[in-house]
Amino acid sequence: MIEIQEINSDQLDAYAKIQISFLVSSILQIKVLRKGMGGILLQEVALENPYIKDYDKTPEGGPMEWASHFDITNWGFFLANEDSIPVAATAVAYNTNGVNMLEERDDLAVLWDIRVRPDKRGNGIGTALFSRARKWSAIRGCRQMKIETQNINTAACRFYIKMGCELGTINRFAYWKDPTIAHEIMLNWYIDL
Repeated sequence: MIEIQEINSDQLDAYAKIQISFLVSSILQIKVLRKGMGGILLQEVALENPYIKDYDKTPEGGPMEWASHFDITNWGFFLANEDSIPVAATAVAYNTNGVNMLEERDDLAVLWDIRVRPDKRGNGIGTALFSRARKWSAIRGCRQMKIETQNINTAACRFYIKMGCELGTINRFAYWKDPTIAHEIMLNWYIDL
């Protein structure tokens, strides 16, 4: 039985123990048609050389480093436990100066992170956490929730579509300053609350 509980930031050590890495075996290839005047085509393409991606190894780091980069006072944190063992978690950013993803809007929340232990993926735990994050955001008066992912995370893109999200922006050059991820393309998803 899965139990989801809201936790405080001082409990992020349990959150951080949940693995977020995944196998990148395909990407959403972006094709700009007629220099953009003909639209943009996203097409899933299998990779010849799959690799492991770990979001906890980004400049913002994992859950234990978030507070050193941002004021997480207004954030929501949720932990999903099975038999008292953490198996999944999510974080929602809201009303936080310096978080560019919030677009300086007070009616927007950002699903900052969602992770499910690899052996528990595909069992509805992510759906339950996503729903909890939506409800938490709506209670705070948010009209939308935004989620950033990349074209290398096709499973996440399919998940957000399943949850009712719509692709709002594509930023092909978002990561150009970091050569290790410059090939990735930012995809921002939105869902009305």
